[in-house]
Amino acid sequence: MSKGTQVILGATVIALLVGWYAAANLGGLASFQYYASLDEFRSAGMPAKLARVHGYVADGTIQRDVAGQQVRFLVQADPPHAGGPAGETLPVIFRSLEVPDLFKDGAEVVVEGHMDPSQQAFVADLVLAKCPSKFQADPNAAARAASL
Repeated sequence: MSKGTQVILGATVIALLVGWYAAANLGGLASFQYYASLDEFRSAGMPAKLARVHGYVADGTIQRDVAGQQVRFLVQADPPHAGGPAGETLPVIFRSLEVPDLFKDGAEVVVEGHMDPSQQAFVADLVLAKCPSKFQADPNAAARAASL
């Protein structure tokens, strides 16, 4: 076999492997779904298919059921610290006690799962809590620094 034939055969094998890898790993991008706001999810009729819903944990609604290995909470469309009424909420059941560190009252969350009509709740397989985007300085920090 000549040197040119070996190079062409090698390049063909590499191209086929790269094509196979791309098809196997990048094919899932067509099914990638961004999250929907709570209002968008409600306007779509709260479908029972897999969905990602964005909202805020309503204050005082987190209930941890240790025996049942689940966490229940309500998600609202607007942040609770905005001062407005909570409005319509979405009951969420997360079937795990292992929630993110940033999960707390008022936290911005994205829940991934499906609507369960029998429980009239969104059953979440995944809960993502967002890090606060605005950090504020401690008002007492300047006084402490001056006393040093």
